[in-house]
Amino acid sequence: MTETFYEVLRRQGISRRSFLKFCSLTAASMGLGPEFVPTMAHALETKPRTPVLWLHGLECTCCSEAFLRSAHPLASDVILSMISLDYDDTIMAAAGQQAEAIVDEIIEKYNGNYILAVEGNPPLNEDGMYCIIGGKPFLDQLKKAASNCKAIISWGSCASWGCVQAARPNPTQAVPVHKVIRDKPIIKVPGCPPIPEVMTAVITYIATFERLPELDRQGRPKMFYSQRIHDKCYRRPHFDAGQFVEQWDDDSARKGFCLYKMGCKGPTTYNACSTTRWYGGLSFPIQSGHGCIGCSEEGFWDNGSFYDRLTKINHFGIEANADQVGLAAAGVVGAAVAAHAAVSAIKRARQKGGNE
Repeated sequence: MTETFYEVLRRQGISRRSFLKFCSLTAASMGLGPEFVPTMAHALETKPRTPVLWLHGLECTCCSEAFLRSAHPLASDVILSMISLDYDDTIMAAAGQQAEAIVDEIIEKYNGNYILAVEGNPPLNEDGMYCIIGGKPFLDQLKKAASNCKAIISWGSCASWGCVQAARPNPTQAVPVHKVIRDKPIIKVPGCPPIPEVMTAVITYIATFERLPELDRQGRPKMFYSQRIHDKCYRRPHFDAGQFVEQWDDDSARKGFCLYKMGCKGPTTYNACSTTRWYGGLSFPIQSGHGCIGCSEEGFWDNGSFYDRLTKINHFGIEANADQVGLAAAGVVGAAVAAHAAVSAIKRARQKGGNE
């Protein structure tokens, strides 16, 4: 029998008070209100840990590197206590045939009850021979592991969209996971890499509520991908005021003005970077002085230079004081009154002509 998360914590000497604090912090990190804390605590007390297979296809391991740096909750709490991460060839101790045997064991033992996490993507050209795992094409391993899983998590833009491996001309014919597996629920968690806390929160949500989080029409969790980075960016007031960086390291850049003219894709990118931020809420690319490159959006690698604007977005224009706004409003009202008077005069003239 697989232990529950709470049983693992108690065995490690963690107090009940610390456990409830963990539930509160984790709920908050997922955007859930305090009313969900008892539900989360009950679930983690009573439900066995969720078995997880984590496979790697064509990728650079940046998703794993991000995941290991999660702060709320810590990746160690997720991996060692909350879930049963039975296979991940990046961090597991087993190797060779011993490691590959674990995949078969989990598929058989937890038929229909395990989560398949996929980092990277499968190449289709040459029957998948451009990515070999354990002497066999990753494409075959993916299909086999997906056959009996409960759901799939596509980690990062590689698994979600194809990413740079699928960039033109795509000689390996790399494709995202959903192009190969079509009969299983798939949660896409795009980003290059995704935000660490987003990754751990998705697993925590599934482990707690035994269901998938609500997804948008592209299959991404709404709790993290429902708003554009632009919507909550701390530089947004400069955009609205028409204050932009015109050249790297100019005076406007030193003042922290908006990076839209430098190619920032924040207005067209859906992610939680500007709110959750990275590595314990420390920073995110725009805060460090570089525009968003839109790495969580499909096809970002084929959309031209990262420093070209994709769209023309109208903003409020130059900053105006209250007196200028008032004068402009008075001018608009005056013009409207004059237009109304002119229309009324025309109507009276037509009526008079008709009577004659």
